[in-house]
Amino acid sequence: MSGQGPLPLALAFVALALAASPPVQAQFPGVGGLLGKAKTAKDVGDSLRAIGEEEEIKLGGDLAGMLLGAAPLISDPDKQRYVNRLGRWLALHSERANLPWKFGIIESSDFNAFSTPGGYVLISRGLFDTMRNESELAGVLAHEIAHVVGKHHLKALQKSLGSGAFASIGKSYVGSRVGVASVVTDKLIESGKQMFIRGLDKEDEYEADRMGVVIATRSGFTPYGLVGVLQTLSAAPTDGGFALLFKTHPTPTDRITRLGNAMGTQLDSFPGLVDDLPSFVELRNPTPPPPPPAKAKAAPQRKAPAKKR
Repeated sequence: MSGQGPLPLALAFVALALAASPPVQAQFPGVGGLLGKAKTAKDVGDSLRAIGEEEEIKLGGDLAGMLLGAAPLISDPDKQRYVNRLGRWLALHSERANLPWKFGIIESSDFNAFSTPGGYVLISRGLFDTMRNESELAGVLAHEIAHVVGKHHLKALQKSLGSGAFASIGKSYVGSRVGVASVVTDKLIESGKQMFIRGLDKEDEYEADRMGVVIATRSGFTPYGLVGVLQTLSAAPTDGGFALLFKTHPTPTDRITRLGNAMGTQLDSFPGLVDDLPSFVELRNPTPPPPPPAKAKAAPQRKAPAKKR
């Protein structure tokens, strides 16, 4: 990719992961508030386990801001409105419909989608442009919604800041000028960046596939949209724009097999499910404007007949 375009997301995340702590903290002004009252390593662990919805939304917004720092939203209001309408419709059929859900398409030719705690979902332009119908887009968005519903990112952060790390932090920093809270805040930020580089646990991905299919079906879409996307990815190369996706997810073939075993024919009896809608077709293939009306040709002037002498 040329230096004029956006950095590949994998490189951008690695660059963020290597950044020094003070500038990174400036990008996450709300994270410190989550742990500000912690006095001991045990208090820090308890505060993360007991994170409330308001704190989850704030943390998710900060992490989404980090993603948008690597790849901004595309400059296409029609597509942004569309993906927000569809995403919110899908989220209404999830177990956390009350979250302030926000969706967007980011300017990246990579093939991936991301979500953060609290209801933030982003899909890359590269992946969006491969969608063959609306049920495929619904399947991808529903998969990311399922991650938020299952609090998979919060569990990943808690796991990376486990009891062993807390104990080590407690021995080194309790009673020091730095204090446990600021040290763990730095660690929490670093864990968030590393989570997007490494990906979530494979079982969380399989669960999000299963939950996503259910959410899409509840919303009126055929349950095979996500399967269609996975079939496309199964034939894709594992490098280039697909590299981060293959690094952070189980193989598409494994996901298809797991989904097939879980779904069986249970969702086949739902009536009135759709693969596509005219609005999505129009969004992907807008009708060209009519040509300007042809200018009327001026009638040729007739020469006056010559006078007889």
